[in-house]
Parts: sequence; C-alpha cells; structure tokens
Amino acid sequence: MKEHDTKRRILFVTSNFPRWQGDSTTPFVLHLAQDLIKIGWEVDVLAPHAPGTKKNEMIDGVNVQRFQYLWPEKLQTVCYQGGALINLRKNKSNLFKLPALVAFELFSIYFKLKKGNYDLLQSHWILPQGFTGVLAAKARATPHIITVHGGDVFALKGKVLNKFKQFALNHCDAVSVNSSATQAAVQTLCPHLECLHKIPMGVEVKGNQENPRQRALKAQYKKAGGPLLVFVGRLVDEKGVEDFIRAVGLTREKFPAQTALIIGDGQDKTAFEQLTTQLNLDQMITFTGWVVPETIHDYLSIADIFIGPSRISKNGWKEAQGLTFLEAMAANTPVIATRTGGITDYIVDGETGLLVDERSPEAIADAIEKIFSQPDFMKKLTKNAYLKVTEEYSREISARNFSNLYRQLLP
Repeated sequence: MKEHDTKRRILFVTSNFPRWQGDSTTPFVLHLAQDLIKIGWEVDVLAPHAPGTKKNEMIDGVNVQRFQYLWPEKLQTVCYQGGALINLRKNKSNLFKLPALVAFELFSIYFKLKKGNYDLLQSHWILPQGFTGVLAAKARATPHIITVHGGDVFALKGKVLNKFKQFALNHCDAVSVNSSATQAAVQTLCPHLECLHKIPMGVEVKGNQENPRQRALKAQYKKAGGPLLVFVGRLVDEKGVEDFIRAVGLTREKFPAQTALIIGDGQDKTAFEQLTTQLNLDQMITFTGWVVPETIHDYLSIADIFIGPSRISKNGWKEAQGLTFLEAMAANTPVIATRTGGITDYIVDGETGLLVDERSPEAIADAIEKIFSQPDFMKKLTKNAYLKVTEEYSREISARNFSNLYRQLLP
C-alpha cells in the first residue's frame, strides 16, 4: 500500500481508551489512531462500555464503538479509572465479571470484523484483547497484530495466565512492544517468537513558546520564586511517590522557596497526603488530582525538574516505557528517573537525564542539587533529551513505524 492510495481499514481493540472528551484516561491509543488517519489509514476503535459513556461516537476524528458486557451499566467496573489490573486488585468482585467482558469482547470483535470489511486487527494488550483477537481474527482470516504495553507481561503472571498469553502471542501475525524491557519479557515468555517488532509509542513534540495557560500556572504554583519539582502519574506505591515526597523534604533546607506538584490520583493518595503532613511539607507540596491530559505539557513546561522515581512492585510491575518521562523531555524539562524497566532506553545517565537507584530519596535529593547547582549541565541534559525525543520518540515516527509494519502484513 502506498500512502494516500485507497485507504485500508484497521480495527483497534483496547480495554483502555478515553471515555469522553477530556477524560483522564491516558490517550496514547487515541493518538496513534489519529496519527495513522493523518497518513492515509482508516482506523476504528472497539472498547468496553462504561457507566456514562456513549455506545458510538467520534472522538477527535476517530470512530469509537463501545460494547456493553453487563447490565445494568453501573456493574461495568473492570476497566478504566486506573486500568483493569488496579480495579481487580481494589475489588475482588471484578474477577467474577471477567468472563462476561471476555465473551462480549470476543463476539464484538468477530461481528465487527465480519461487517466492517477490515484489512487488519490490532489488539492492544495481550489479555484479554490479544486472546480474543486471535480467536476472532482466525475465524475471519484477518491479519492480526498484538501490541504489548508492558503491564500485561510484567504483572499478569501464573501458569494459567501464561498459557493464555503464549497462545495469543504464538498465533498472531506480529507482535509489537514499546521498549527493550517489554521485549525481553515477551521473549522470556515465548523464546521462539519470530514476528517481534520494537515500536515505541510516541509523544507530541510541541514548540517551546510560552502560552497563556503556562503563564497562569506559573502565577499559581511558582509564587515563592523558587524551583518547581513535578511528579505525574498514578498515586500508588510502585510509582515511587513516597520517595518523591521524602526527597522534597531532604532538599527544603537547600532550596527553602521550592515548591512541588503531585499530579494524579490513585488508591494510595490518602497515605501520601498523610506522609506530607507528617513531614511538615503541606506548604511546599500540592496535590492537584488528575488534570486534563491536554494540559500535561503545560505543567511539565513550567517545571524545573520532572521526577519519576518508579519502583518494581511486588507483583513484578515495572515502568514499561514511561510516556510521561518522554513528554517531560519534549517540554525541555530535566528528568530524574530510576533504573527500571524501559526508562533506560532513552534516559542515558548524565546525557539525557539523571538515573538513580529506586527507593532512594537521598539519591533523588543529590540529583536535584546537582542539576540546580550546574546550569550548564542542566542545559546539556535538556538539549540532548529534546533531540532524543524528536529523533526517535515523536508521535509521527511511531505512526510511520506502525504503518510500515502494516504494509509488511497486508497483500
């Protein structure tokens, strides 16, 4: 297929997708669909229904259909609001809802492929989409790609679950992964897999000109005139929020006018707020809650340092790619991160950011002091990081790489 010839149709199936305009759900699947449409593909999205969502709608030019899997709709609590893994951990009753989700997803994919005349199916995450996608794609003789985002191989483990994952990965036409860490996990699971492609998801690279929203955020959060430290993500243990808070406490004597933002929400938010109070940091740290995804760039742009102290969790979860780290790099903000998961694909210590050991607030504090005490070093980090993103991790590059993979699979 040549770009802009007769459009070929792709069906995305995903369990995590914005429920409405401005939803806090990470929009990277939506962004990929939009970017593929721009270069000549037709992309539709199939996702689970949730309370308050529409069954059919257009979101930013992408046709979205949502299948209902339980009645009344308020019972549909497996997906969204942090993702299925978080929801299964929070409420064990969601386990009993999984069979309905899987069954209705399978039937929905099958009938969508039958009626929609799609050229290719792309399943985001191995379970359940990769598994249901394999069954439906085989029945409809449709080429099928499974895109592994990380959590589906790092955290979903066990003999039975591994069997389902191996079946799906070994019976699709191609597998894409977002990082070297995810690739290694997939290769451990399926050592003889030949159709494996590393295609990172991309981030938007915007201009550096300050806009009115950024000026308003500066006025709101940088009143004291000191440096601003920012964390963005789910407020759970594995994201290292505790280490961020303690590092702020360790640097307050050196930088008494500093402020810090914790952007996001999650099951451990109350515990982190209590820790902030115990350390007498209430006047220095602000919990903003979730913000509209489209404004994340503005928060990162006004930050003096972005800190992502991710940890490997007890169940094996690790940062598979870390799009927020890349977004910070694209915003010309220095990054301090831990040596975990796919972060080390693009954060080269001392070149594109600073890497520290996980669970070490002291190391984070030292990195903060190093960046602020060496302005030329800070400029080098941000310049190199920005170039890294623009040359390897932009949304346009990601879409082109997926487009090339599609062409390999289609006649």
